[in-house]
This record gives sequence, structure tokens and C-alpha cells, in this order.
Amino acid sequence: MDSSKQLTDHRPAIILFAHGSTVEEANQGVRELARRIEGQGAHQYVRTAFLGPGQPELGTAVAGAIAQGFSRIIVIPYFLTLGIHLRRDLPMLVAAEQEKHPGLEILIGRSLEDHPEMASLVLSRIREITEGAKVSP
Repeated sequence: MDSSKQLTDHRPAIILFAHGSTVEEANQGVRELARRIEGQGAHQYVRTAFLGPGQPELGTAVAGAIAQGFSRIIVIPYFLTLGIHLRRDLPMLVAAEQEKHPGLEILIGRSLEDHPEMASLVLSRIREITEGAKVSP
């Protein structure tokens, strides 16, 4: 095995998992966020997956990470709350992928709702309005 494969074997692939939308611009926004995260350099492989109807679905994203030599994947839900998709759907999807790929480690992060910076983000959006800054939806 070459040295680049050895590097990916112990560094995780990151999959940003979002709901997905029929509005492709919404899906593109999640893909752009993944590119920005990867561009910050802490993680060499950051991709997206969608519950539906966006593409790729989680299974395709997992297969892509495996094809690049990753045996450990961290799935970060890009959801504000721990609703039915994170309580039921995502764990079922991950279990199916682990069954298909024995030896693959998939870890699931938490939703964004209780992140300590969430209040600051919302306050920042409020300031954009109250301070007269032009914002687009």
C-alpha cells in the first residue's frame, strides 16, 4: 500500500449529511460548505450526502470514501434539531452501510441545535437586519 493510502486509513472521511431539496441551489449551498470545510485543511476529504431528494445519497457518499481508501467515516448531520430523520432515518442508513461494509467504522455527530455558537449565529443574523445591512434570503 502506498503512503497516501496509509494516511487516509487512519484519518476519517467527513460526510456532511443534509436533508436535501428539490431546489438544487439549496443542495449546492451544502456542497459549498463542504468545500469550505475541506479548504480549511483540517480534513482532507469532506463530502456531502442527502436524505433525499438531493444527490448523492448516503450510500453513494460512503462508497466514494471507501474507494478513496477510508475505513473510518464521520457523518455530521447538517440539521438544526434532533428530529425523526436523525433519530430514525440516519441510524438506519448508517446500519445498512455498516452491514454492507464490514470493518467500516461510521460515527455520527450531533445536530446543530445545542452547539455553543448557535445563539451567536442567530444574534448575528438579527444584527444584519437591525443594523440595516442588506442580506439576501
